[in-house]
Amino acid sequence: MYSKKLLGTLDDRLGTSHGLRKALDKAFPDNWSFMIGEVALYAFVLLVATGTYLTFFFDASDRTVTYRGGYAPLRGTEMSEAYRSTVDLSLDVRAGLLIRQMHHWAALLFLAAIVLHLCRVFFTAAFRRPRELNWVIGLTMFVLALANGFTGYSLPDDLLSATGLRVAYSIAVSVPLAGPWLASLFFGGATITPVTTGRLYIIHVLFIPGLIAALLGAHLGILWRQKHTHFPGRGRREDNVVGSRLWPTYAARSVALLFLVAAMLAALGGLAQINPIWLYGPSQAGAVTTQAQPDWYLGWTEGALRLMPAVRFHVFGYRFPEVFIPGVLLPGMTIAVLYAWPFIERRITRDRDAHHLLDRPRDRPWRTGLGAAVLTFYVVLFGAGAEDIWADQLGVSVDLVRNGFRIALFVLPVLVGWFTTRTCRDLLAAVSRSEAFEHGEAPVGPVEDEAVDDGGRGGSGSGDDDDGDRTGSRAARAAEAAAAVAAGSVAAGALGYRWGRRRPKVIRIERNKGS
Repeated sequence: MYSKKLLGTLDDRLGTSHGLRKALDKAFPDNWSFMIGEVALYAFVLLVATGTYLTFFFDASDRTVTYRGGYAPLRGTEMSEAYRSTVDLSLDVRAGLLIRQMHHWAALLFLAAIVLHLCRVFFTAAFRRPRELNWVIGLTMFVLALANGFTGYSLPDDLLSATGLRVAYSIAVSVPLAGPWLASLFFGGATITPVTTGRLYIIHVLFIPGLIAALLGAHLGILWRQKHTHFPGRGRREDNVVGSRLWPTYAARSVALLFLVAAMLAALGGLAQINPIWLYGPSQAGAVTTQAQPDWYLGWTEGALRLMPAVRFHVFGYRFPEVFIPGVLLPGMTIAVLYAWPFIERRITRDRDAHHLLDRPRDRPWRTGLGAAVLTFYVVLFGAGAEDIWADQLGVSVDLVRNGFRIALFVLPVLVGWFTTRTCRDLLAAVSRSEAFEHGEAPVGPVEDEAVDDGGRGGSGSGDDDDGDRTGSRAARAAEAAAAVAAGSVAAGALGYRWGRRRPKVIRIERNKGS
């Protein structure tokens, strides 16, 4: 009663009911691929939540201390305060290991979801006018997520992350003119210095997350303003959106997905060990770990560094070291082409019309084939990043594996691109785009039509009763699914915490007995 009176008072003064009703009636497509972006959103929310917990216990300091904690194999070892606090957080703080591993898995999921989302946008041409700006914003978030993943990976100051920092420093200083200055600004000196961890920490917890949050808000705001795209089918046009209303159907589905993502990350955080820094030991100048690979999202850069021959050259008196092409030029060209792609394709196709209906991947065989070839190229680079592990598992020399990857880097993309293009043409010949419009899946739910102002109900017409029944039944099923996933997340969290407190039985630290 009091809530209704309060809402009535607010509406009387702010006039919110009309806008709220229109917003709640907004239609969203039902295709599963549109939920990939929401997975990235919820992974980011969980990253912020778990990261906030970790900040209470992590000390971003390179001050040298002697470990006196509860992990016996490291007692008496000199290490940085950052490494000590991370070990204590993992092994002595209640639920610390669970939250830290959830944070790490959430970072991996966040980047994986962004990559899949970008692939969906690319292969369905959702970047065309008027959505070029949202493509640029989404790609910028991907670049920032890569940077934030690397800075977070480097914070514990263990031997593995120190190896990655040295590689990053070498790449930074390889840039002519600006490289040494940028490296000094980022690392705090002419090499990795005691202030490096502090700078990485500020970038990781404050600067980049703030930018991602701002871009995420802009991304969603533009999406809401421009309306959602949808796939071709019966009843779907360039000037409408066919799908489920925001409330209650889509909201229930979205909340269920949030619980599902949280449950999965809780289970992974408790059951799947990742980055056990106490096994690697603290960072040491001049020491590296064997079989050291970065997280998956930087695996392709590792592979490029390993496959590129040792070539250095000079241009106008400036020296370009061996790591410049694989570490700077290749990633830079990749990002630059991705940023420019909407405009490149518009120039190739001379299509300057606004599009709200998506392409099926088969509708543009050349684009799909090109995208598949490029993805294959980077998958091969990713595999090459573990060439030493491949050689060890196969019992062959590293040189043999490296040369095999070099051949595959040029052969496989061509084969995959040709096969994909041929397959798309065959599928397009079997079911044309016009047949998809005519025989496609019948629309379910309301239709949001910009050409008709009907109070935000989207011009659903005489089928509103049937649509309402279907919407209600789907909402009930979605609510049941949300409740089931919520219960599962609680159970997974409890089980994950119990298992996550287990301590490793293997230690790979070797200390000099005479020291």
